[in-house]
Amino acid sequence: MTTWQLTVDCSDSSRLIEFWCAALGYVPEPAPDGWESWLEYWRGGGIRDEDLVGAEAGSGAIIDPEGLRPRIWFQEVPEPKVGKNRLHLDLRHTPGRDAMPYAARRASVDAEVARLVALGATVAYVNAPEGADYYAQTLRDPEGNEFCVV
Repeated sequence: MTTWQLTVDCSDSSRLIEFWCAALGYVPEPAPDGWESWLEYWRGGGIRDEDLVGAEAGSGAIIDPEGLRPRIWFQEVPEPKVGKNRLHLDLRHTPGRDAMPYAARRASVDAEVARLVALGATVAYVNAPEGADYYAQTLRDPEGNEFCVV
């Protein structure tokens, strides 16, 4: 069976780990069983200290504490983000239009957007086509990666 994780290139993994843990209800990935820390684990695997700069902060990944959703790894890279994402997350905060009236969905999305903005996101734009029964907002995480709240 193939498993997968989402990898996000970034310049400050600690900052994005804090944001996305709060946004998604995830937790920083704990060290493997039998190891006190990730640093100890990597040293035990023979990785040299000079290659472990920043490793004391953890694995760079976050996980769903329930084990249902995929692992997300924040990979620090030297180059800055340029341009729009080719892949993004949709945070489904409300049920479909058959289960919740438009005004209630809109209020729920707006409340979640306010919470995420307080955590460090910024609003890019609102997705509310004239006359359509659809409402979402596109945001950017603290490093500018786009995601939607639906």
